Amino acid sequence: MSRLRSRTGTRSGIRVRTRARTRPPLALALPALLAVAFLLLPLVGILARTRWNELGDHLTSPGVVEALKLSLLVSLWALALSLLLGVPLAWLLARVEFKGKALVRSLVLLPMVLPPTVGGVALLLGFGRRGLLGPWLEGTFGITLPFHTSGAVVAATFVAMPFLVISLEGALGGLRQSYEETAASLGASPVRVFFTVTLPMVAPGLVAGAALTWARALGEFGATITFAGNLPGTTQTLPLQVYLLLQDKPEAATSVSLLLLAIAMGVLIALRGRWTGTPVAREAAPAPVPEEPPAEGARTSGSARTTGVGDVAPRHDSGRWPLHATVTGFNELTLDAEPGTTIAVVGENGAGKTTLLRALLGLTPRAHAALRLGDTDVTALPPHKRQVAWVPQDGALFPHLTALGNTAYGLRARGVSRAQARREALAWLDRLGVLHLADRRPAQLSGGQAQRVALARALAARPRLLLLDEPLAALDQTTRARVRHTLRTHLAGFGGVCLIVTHDPVEAVSLADRVLVLAHGRALQDAPPAEVTRNPRSPWVARMLGRNAWPGTASADGLTLAAGGRLVVAETLTEGAKALAIIAPEAVSVHTDRPGGSPRNVWPGTVREITAVGSRLRVLVASDTAPDLVAEITPDAAAELGLVDGAAVWTSVKATEVTLVRL
Repeated sequence: MSRLRSRTGTRSGIRVRTRARTRPPLALALPALLAVAFLLLPLVGILARTRWNELGDHLTSPGVVEALKLSLLVSLWALALSLLLGVPLAWLLARVEFKGKALVRSLVLLPMVLPPTVGGVALLLGFGRRGLLGPWLEGTFGITLPFHTSGAVVAATFVAMPFLVISLEGALGGLRQSYEETAASLGASPVRVFFTVTLPMVAPGLVAGAALTWARALGEFGATITFAGNLPGTTQTLPLQVYLLLQDKPEAATSVSLLLLAIAMGVLIALRGRWTGTPVAREAAPAPVPEEPPAEGARTSGSARTTGVGDVAPRHDSGRWPLHATVTGFNELTLDAEPGTTIAVVGENGAGKTTLLRALLGLTPRAHAALRLGDTDVTALPPHKRQVAWVPQDGALFPHLTALGNTAYGLRARGVSRAQARREALAWLDRLGVLHLADRRPAQLSGGQAQRVALARALAARPRLLLLDEPLAALDQTTRARVRHTLRTHLAGFGGVCLIVTHDPVEAVSLADRVLVLAHGRALQDAPPAEVTRNPRSPWVARMLGRNAWPGTASADGLTLAAGGRLVVAETLTEGAKALAIIAPEAVSVHTDRPGGSPRNVWPGTVREITAVGSRLRVLVASDTAPDLVAEITPDAAAELGLVDGAAVWTSVKATEVTLVRL
């Protein structure tokens, strides 16, 4: 125990935790050390054989300087060409599914495994004077690539571009598409999304790939000498100069090799593992600002105080936008709603809630929505032209932008001037109580603050339809109540329709005018919250609302349960009708012995779980003769009954306490 404690201590008042070391087995350690020695020995050889007193003379000789300048020229042009062609190719491989994708990726990887001289021969046969494309290039444009500096650029690009494509594709593959989809829902075109969201967020991968591409182009030899030749001042790059020096001046060749080695090691050290995926230690972000609003008079940041935000009223897009949507595919339903309507979309996992939102956005092939907003049919429009704003579950705030930059993003995408977008964004942040966070980035915001900024961003974009996918799911109860109040306040003035996906019955009841219950992509119920609460038509919704729900078939005196057993009710339905029995937890009585008297529904069972809900306890009772039943009792009653997990009990429900809902 003392040994475990010794790994944790304090240093200068800071808690220090050291990682336990794992001692590798000898059978693995020895081959690993031999591998390191095998890789290190040639490098040590260069260092040992370098004549350090002659290093300066070797590196400043006219031939070496000329070759170095040419190498830099060729490698930089190769990098530029790789960026021009490789970045779109990486995006295509990471984002688009198409036939032959595996073949294209193999073509990208081929130069990395192909012998460089074979690559040079392939370039000659493709772009040489007698190659497939060479005669056309020479006859049409007068361009001759072999034995020309441009040929050295092509050769270097051929062998180096794969490093950029692979690195960037990996970065794009790790980027959640919700960022790009959210940007599109805010009105940004695909090109704008790529340059303002995608590229900034994958910048580390792009920089790593570009550095490796440049270093590989700088050191290219085989393809260059085969395709472009070895002409001093034209195609004789530094690696080719090393090859020539080895024949006459091996000491000078060693010095130049040391230079190339130093450049390559410098690039790898600068990347610090980004190429291999090794985590890179980053400076810790400042702690999130507390949830409490700032003191009066200190609410705005320095930048916000100078913008006259108090003179700008946050605005929705003018007009009223009723909704009509016919959804087909996985979801099969029709939605009609008047302006200002808020619809809570509920259902169990896999019911099609998020698919419905994505269909309205035009972002999924699983379902298609024929969508009309007001008098405009937007069915054929791409997502960025629909004026449908989306707030995904995680908010998807762009991490490289401040809260102000995030909120103004949709306005700028829709062509609003920078100054006007800034004023409106500040006004929305002020309205949602987060103006003092305008200069903060998402990593510096708490969960509740980030959700309010995400909501401000969506509302500021002037949408005609607002889609919120579990916007409060990640918040604690106190913050959720605060944000729910804020959301209810601002939806009251919204001229469009809002759909909120939620699993929280409080949100469904307090925010929505209607509750849409989905099951397997179909609308099971679409009614006001009070109606859904009284007569839920889905067992899942009934349980979400805290009620027991037992499906079955109506019989002469009650219900034959689908899970087995019978239930006696006071008011029966037509015999054979499918129905759902709703039993409130507080209507369930719990006994230690079989009860007598009026209850007509009595079952033996075993306590499986006891949980606290406010000032009362909920007891889950499992039975062999009836479905699981939840009872709600007081702590005093539980103590008097001696209820614990595994205790044998009896439960009873009066026939008058059962409500049947026809399915």
